[in-house]
Amino acid sequence: MSPQKLVAASLKRERSRAGISLAELARRAGVGKSTLSQLESGEGNPSIETLWSLSVALGVQFSVLVDPPRPLVEVIRLGGGPTIGASEADSYTATLLSAARPGTRRDVYLIRADRGRPRVSEPHARGVVEHVILCCGRALVGPTESPVELATGDYINYPGDVGHTFDALDDGTIAVLLSES
Repeated sequence: MSPQKLVAASLKRERSRAGISLAELARRAGVGKSTLSQLESGEGNPSIETLWSLSVALGVQFSVLVDPPRPLVEVIRLGGGPTIGASEADSYTATLLSAARPGTRRDVYLIRADRGRPRVSEPHARGVVEHVILCCGRALVGPTESPVELATGDYINYPGDVGHTFDALDDGTIAVLLSES
C-alpha cells in the first residue's frame, strides 16, 4: 500500500472512531477542509507538520497515521507461531504469541465455561485488545459479528473495544484471557 493510501485509510478510520466530521477535524487541526479531503481520498501528499496536527486533533499517536495497521483479528493454531526449544529439556518449547507493546497494561484471567451459556461483552475502553488461549474444550471467540471457533491450544486476539463473545461449545472449557490496554 502506498504511503498516501495508508494515510488516507488511517485518517478515515480514526476520524470515524472519533465520530467527527471532515470539517470539524480540519478546524481542530488547523488545516483546510479541501486539503483534508484530498488526504482522505489518497490524492494528497501530507507534510509531517500536517500529519502531526491531525494526530493531535484526533487524539492519537503520530505513528497511528503512518504505520500499516495490524490485523484486527489474529489466530495462531496449535503448532503455529515462532517456536524455540530448550537445550536442557527436549520436550519443552516456548511459542511467542504476543509481545507486549511499550507502555501497555495487561490483565490475565483464567476462564472456565460450559456450553449453552455464552458470554457476550459490550465494548471496553478504546484501544483494549483481548488475547485468548484455549486450554481445553472448544469455543466461539472474538468479535460478536465474526467469532472464530477455537480448539484446545488455539490462540486469538481481537479488539476489545467492539462487542465480543466467548461461547463454550464443550462443558468444562478452560481458557486464559489476557486484556491489554
